[in-house]
Amino acid sequence: MNAPTIVLALLAALSNASASVLQRRAARDEPDVRHGPWQAVRWLVRVLRRPHWLAGAGLLALSTVFQAAALAVGSLSVVQPLLASELLFTLAVGSVVFHSLPDRRTWLAFAALAVGLALFLGMAAPSPGRATALPGRWPVAGTTLACVVAVLIVAARPVRGAPRAALFAMASAVSFAATAALLKEVMGRLWQGPAAVLAQWPPYVTFAAGLVAFLLLQSAFRAGTLTASQPVLTLGDALVSVALGWALFDERIALGAWVVPEVAGVALIGAGSIGLTRALSVGGTWDAAPGGNGSGPGSQGPESRGS
Repeated sequence: MNAPTIVLALLAALSNASASVLQRRAARDEPDVRHGPWQAVRWLVRVLRRPHWLAGAGLLALSTVFQAAALAVGSLSVVQPLLASELLFTLAVGSVVFHSLPDRRTWLAFAALAVGLALFLGMAAPSPGRATALPGRWPVAGTTLACVVAVLIVAARPVRGAPRAALFAMASAVSFAATAALLKEVMGRLWQGPAAVLAQWPPYVTFAAGLVAFLLLQSAFRAGTLTASQPVLTLGDALVSVALGWALFDERIALGAWVVPEVAGVALIGAGSIGLTRALSVGGTWDAAPGGNGSGPGSQGPESRGS
């Protein structure tokens, strides 16, 4: 891992975390409505006009710039897992925006997730791989990713609260990982010249995948609190990206004796996830609507009905 890749990826993580917190703040402050297709559209139109959401959108765009630059100089299997530092940035920025510190168990759970992923990445030591995908790999990978996202969306419809937020966040994570892989494909073709790149399919599919990921992310924010969706979003993105790096760009990870610490890293990720589900902040006390009655759009109470 070279220094420019690390710095650019960390800047992308900070920008993305700040965007998530600000957009969650906008979703929390917008009064909820009875759900339905048209009501959901009206709710989204209102929240898109809020200053916190607009600021978050600007930071999300800045994060994309940093991410693209990192992918241009580093591998997908390094850049995306480094974005797991977004979890810690989310806690820091969210504590300022929501004027409330998460409880100690939440901090410990986030730390376990971050350390576990760092341990896995450090021991796995992904190789640089190719600048563009192996021939013939994109059709199979694209079809598989689309099917996974569709299944997650269908599974999210009948559930409520944190499970719904987590399922939408996982669908968004898969879509964001696909977007990152496509973005790397675009960056790997830049040597052909802007006109040649724009005459090919990757830029347009990248935009479409990013739009789907963005819309699913808004659904995750609407379904539940940030602490229910953010770990799934960030870690799912990282792990799916490692798989895509191997499948598409021939990026390899260390095996053999290194499997033991890699498994330890995965175990820490699992322990952190379990700790997070038991943490008090998952119940909505950190970023839920003011008043403590759990009736805002970030709540998991009876008024938050899905369509």
